[in-house]
Amino acid sequence: MKTELLSPAGDLETLKYAINNGADAIYIGGKKFGARAFATNFTEEEIKEAVYLCHLYGVKLYVTLNTVVFENEIDYFLENVKFLYENGVDALIIQDLGMIELIKKHFKDFEIHASTQMHTHNNDCVKILKKLGVSRIVLAREMSLKEIKSLDKAIEKEVFIHGALCVSYSGCCLFSSLNGGRSGNRGACVGSCRLPYKIIKNGKEINDNDYPLSTKDLCSVYNIKELLDAGINSLKIEGRMKSKEYVGLVTKIYRKLIDVYYDKKEIIISEEDINNLKKMFNREFTNGYLFDDNIYNSKAPNHLGVNIGKVIKVNKHKIYIKLNNDLHQEDAIRFCQSNKGMILNKLYNENGLLVNKVSKGSIAIVDNKVNLTTEDSVNITIDNNLNKEIINTPNKKINISFDVFGKINEQLTITISDGINKITEKFEVLEEAKKISTSKEVILEKLSKLGNTPFELINFNCEIENVFIPMTILNEARRILCEKLINERTKVNRKCNYKYLKEEKYSQDKKEINFLVRNEKQLLTVINKADNIYITDFDLYKKYKNDNIYYKVPRINYENLSFENENLLISDLGALNLFKNNNIICDYTLNVCNSESVKALTQLGVKKVTLSPETPTGLINEISKYSSSTEVIVYGKLELMALKTFEYSNADYLKDKFNNLFPIINNGYTSIMHFKNIDLTDLNLNTNLRIELFDEDEKDINKILNKIKNDR
Repeated sequence: MKTELLSPAGDLETLKYAINNGADAIYIGGKKFGARAFATNFTEEEIKEAVYLCHLYGVKLYVTLNTVVFENEIDYFLENVKFLYENGVDALIIQDLGMIELIKKHFKDFEIHASTQMHTHNNDCVKILKKLGVSRIVLAREMSLKEIKSLDKAIEKEVFIHGALCVSYSGCCLFSSLNGGRSGNRGACVGSCRLPYKIIKNGKEINDNDYPLSTKDLCSVYNIKELLDAGINSLKIEGRMKSKEYVGLVTKIYRKLIDVYYDKKEIIISEEDINNLKKMFNREFTNGYLFDDNIYNSKAPNHLGVNIGKVIKVNKHKIYIKLNNDLHQEDAIRFCQSNKGMILNKLYNENGLLVNKVSKGSIAIVDNKVNLTTEDSVNITIDNNLNKEIINTPNKKINISFDVFGKINEQLTITISDGINKITEKFEVLEEAKKISTSKEVILEKLSKLGNTPFELINFNCEIENVFIPMTILNEARRILCEKLINERTKVNRKCNYKYLKEEKYSQDKKEINFLVRNEKQLLTVINKADNIYITDFDLYKKYKNDNIYYKVPRINYENLSFENENLLISDLGALNLFKNNNIICDYTLNVCNSESVKALTQLGVKKVTLSPETPTGLINEISKYSSSTEVIVYGKLELMALKTFEYSNADYLKDKFNNLFPIINNGYTSIMHFKNIDLTDLNLNTNLRIELFDEDEKDINKILNKIKNDR
């Protein structure tokens, strides 16, 4: 089976460009529960039209419901799923564990793809998701192709091949939420990684470039053969917030490369295609972790474009540019060192005459609208002709065939087929021609008039005797058959009546006070005060091992560890499967925000589940009504990001423009910690409580503990 090319669409117009440029499938988001809240996204009526258009052209449509879901949203979420199910959406892309369980319970045949936000990066993650009924996994961007090849073959795999990268492990970032007030797990990421920071080590700033967390853009055109050879089921383009021109061009180029591969021809990447991709959008390109390439561009977080020349002269009114490529009116350029840009509403040749094009090797003159004062290199960031080329892409056509049979005193019979569907209709009884019989050429001419339809006739078979067929009959036959084929391609016949009821409410009697500690002094301070203790150091855990003491397993790189009958705090679905023969508590990093996710994890054998710090505080008690197995962090410095690689992993702090210092921890991967502690100690929470210690001493610990006890 051929590998699928999966394109993004942030609105209906962009979806049409993805179809016309060769997407096999398209993923979109509705107005709620999609991880790109700032894309235009689709209304319900637009989703219906999107399903119709995609299915008409033989393209699959997936809808992203890939955010965490809050307790008070579950009913609305399920109503949304019902709408998508009954209107023919092919699959849902989901992050929330509890919602996966509910969908499989109430919509058994609805296909579920596990979002990249679920951080699926090893076979143990895959085993859990297969058990839950997931049919496809969107793999973490941090995986190498070698690692992907080692995964279970009995589940579909989807990988990103082009577009923006997240610097943090997918689904493992709270930077935007806890520091910017907008959750990436709720589709509202502020792009904290694209902001300027200083790196502090031993009290000194050590980085030369201002954007140490900013990544390049992924580009896999040079590696497309290796990806296709690996048998990956779906190659995914990132970009639901990108323009229709971007989606159209990127889809078109990858479509061409994939088709060449399946035609068993040599794949040749043209310099023109590369430059066009760069002109459309790039922050420099990387092969990504797929091919063990450097992902960072710490110099600039914005679109760079492609060099088109350099400024050789500038004055108050005009800028003179020596071109190394053609430049057109309405193109956009950026002066690289000054980081100033503009659209060329007016363009002059070296004689000062207004023109719509200046050729390569010549001098272009532009108005100095940006107050440029120095000579500079120049990049083109919008190629207006390239955009027009994509905009003028012709509508996709569906290949069909007609088979015509006409005998004297029998009904005219015509069959239309698209290679999958076949529809046969009978029309009026034919009489022997008295003068001139209707020829095959005339029939072909009439049936070929498909201009207002999505069809193109590529095969025609006609067996007729000496009969006369009125032209009105042929025209009517063409219309009826085309309409019926359209209806067949776009029909939806799915209904579901479900009833969602929550379990009986649970009354919480005893509320634990638990601690996470990072050193022995902290441990000894709380050992007689805590109900449970979580320890980050395994040797320390072994030294003080007891029924109420747990080892916090690393969030990443735990695959080679082995435990049996231990007490473990785990941070990942894969660890849940790998260490299932142990006493397990789930950490906040599983992004649990509702009682259904708590229920799903407890059914997998988990003793207790720590709610995500993104859970609205007003809903915590509501969730705890349905389970005694919940815990909430009420105090502590939390991890904001988990990075696979980082040039400054041995530094001390990340410093933002407000001089806030975010601790950097190197523990086999890099953790960026929050600069401040969350503090919910003044809330009356009816659940188990956890205090996360970082560098607190005995005095600090007792102060926190006294505050909690007084509030309780």
